[in-house]
Amino acid sequence: MDIRGAIADERVELAALLDGLTEEQWEAPSLCTGWRVREVAAHMSFGFRTGRAQMVRELLRARGRLHRMTDTCARRDAAAMSEAELAAALRDNAHHPWTPPVGGPTAALGHDVVHGLDITVALGHERRVPLERVRLLLEGVTPRSLKFFGADLTGVALRADDLEWSYGGASGMPVRGAAQDLLLVAFGRALPPGRLRGEAADRFSGAFRERPQGESGESPQRP
Repeated sequence: MDIRGAIADERVELAALLDGLTEEQWEAPSLCTGWRVREVAAHMSFGFRTGRAQMVRELLRARGRLHRMTDTCARRDAAAMSEAELAAALRDNAHHPWTPPVGGPTAALGHDVVHGLDITVALGHERRVPLERVRLLLEGVTPRSLKFFGADLTGVALRADDLEWSYGGASGMPVRGAAQDLLLVAFGRALPPGRLRGEAADRFSGAFRERPQGESGESPQRP
């Protein structure tokens, strides 16, 4: 798989989707706790718009707390940038070589795919991420990654409906759903009710609500 090509395609596709959102949708809560759609969009392009020196300054202001830094910057940039600018920041940087501190290009693809789903699933949008992209990311799910993103799969077995992929032992309670929804579970997200099936499905479903502006708690890491 051409990962860099997939990253570029994902960004262009998401930018086109953002272009079509209404003002109400931009203000709607995403699956990222405390962030509206516009904060997620601002966060997605933060690495493209921020040089190393500025990144260090932002981290120092946050007293070395990465989550606090990303939360503060997402809120600030979401307020400062227009909807058109937020979409353009993705489109214009489709081929930007940025990657997260750990994980390389695959992690960069995961960053774009999961945050795109944070938006589309929360809005009830029917976009389906190409299965080859989802498969690559699901193959990287490990106990270490689950811990990093705060996903507790103890006693659970994930089973994809549209891919030959599963995670968890035969004795685990099955949770079934579309591969992209199970990817969200593995990244610590709570999904809207009705997207998952199985005895333990309710454990990963529930209402998501916006945290008041300015509040910056220490929750599990976002991709």
